[in-house]
Amino acid sequence: MAASCCPGHGRFCLILLLAEHKHGAATGTRMPIVHQLGPCSPLADKHGKAPSHEEILAADQPRVEYIHRRVTETTGQVRPKRAAPPSAPSVQLQPTPLSSSAASAKLLASSGNAVGTGNYVVAIGLGTPEERLTVVFDTGSDTTWVQCQPCVESCYPQQEPLFTPAKSSTYANISCSSSYCSDLDIRGLRLFWRPLPLRRPEFRFRCGEDNRGLFGRSAGRMDLGRGKTSLTAQARDKYGVRDRVPGPRPAANARLTPMLTDKGPTFYYVGLTGIKEDGRPLPIPESFFFAAGALVDSGTVITRLPPKAYSPLRSAFAKAMEDLGYKKAPGVSILDTCYDLEGGEGKALPAVSMAFQGGASLDVDASGILYMPKTHGVLYDLGNKVVGFVPGAC
Repeated sequence: MAASCCPGHGRFCLILLLAEHKHGAATGTRMPIVHQLGPCSPLADKHGKAPSHEEILAADQPRVEYIHRRVTETTGQVRPKRAAPPSAPSVQLQPTPLSSSAASAKLLASSGNAVGTGNYVVAIGLGTPEERLTVVFDTGSDTTWVQCQPCVESCYPQQEPLFTPAKSSTYANISCSSSYCSDLDIRGLRLFWRPLPLRRPEFRFRCGEDNRGLFGRSAGRMDLGRGKTSLTAQARDKYGVRDRVPGPRPAANARLTPMLTDKGPTFYYVGLTGIKEDGRPLPIPESFFFAAGALVDSGTVITRLPPKAYSPLRSAFAKAMEDLGYKKAPGVSILDTCYDLEGGEGKALPAVSMAFQGGASLDVDASGILYMPKTHGVLYDLGNKVVGFVPGAC
């Protein structure tokens, strides 16, 4: 894992553990990532005003609504109705033929996937010669895409120049009649992708030439979901992922929980079994969590709980804060349990812990009571079908 360029700031890392059969050992791939609004991000506006909490949470809502729609489509579970959310960003796609034999019909579609301000970004290389691009990485989607030249209709502003397929000697279109295209929610293209440290020839992705949305000046999105068209699925041929891969744990302090693979093809589900406040289990029946499972998502700003789980957590936390002498402050957007911490230096804060199947736990200490801890590594072990939380991994 590369060292952070800003050692004084909280860091976060994603560990993608595939199974590369090298001398009988399973190895993992680590990608250094940064928050797109953080001081290390190449997309951060160093001289502009940072978005407010209200703006961040407002931008997060379309993402949450997108996840709810996808869950409903996959499981048939109907979510409670809410006020109509803002429209999800639209991504219009069109193939760019390199020869007269290539398809030239315009393919219009909407990705339907909202990308808010809470996302992390990673640098990748595309094409030959390599063009470096900064993209959002997303564990809740299945097909990578970037903006491409020529920009036929509309392209949102991005940090680097748009990817130019015509300059790549290893770029080629995919036939619209291919089995790969049938796996997409919208049509896709094919090219040669050479990111480091994971190099993957013949990587398939979508090339967007009519794009609308709020993507934070990123060049596009790298999708790491569990579906057939994601980077993780395409890397299986190279890394030899099987249903079960023996091998050592990636870290002695990794807290592993089984990945629930029967909940849908895209998202990473885990079994949340309970919540503790200062070591005391909250009065939430364990059976309450079993029906739907919990979803680990890289693109959502804050953890969200259903009312039957959030209400006892809020009550216990508020009681503990009152006992410690903290005064309540006005709420911010959907955050209704806020406090004035002025003069509270050195005081303790209540600790929150989330318990998962298999004995794993995620401890949310004072550094991340409202926002998840920033120095945790999140492990996605696709071979062994587990998700892990690694304290201090970054």
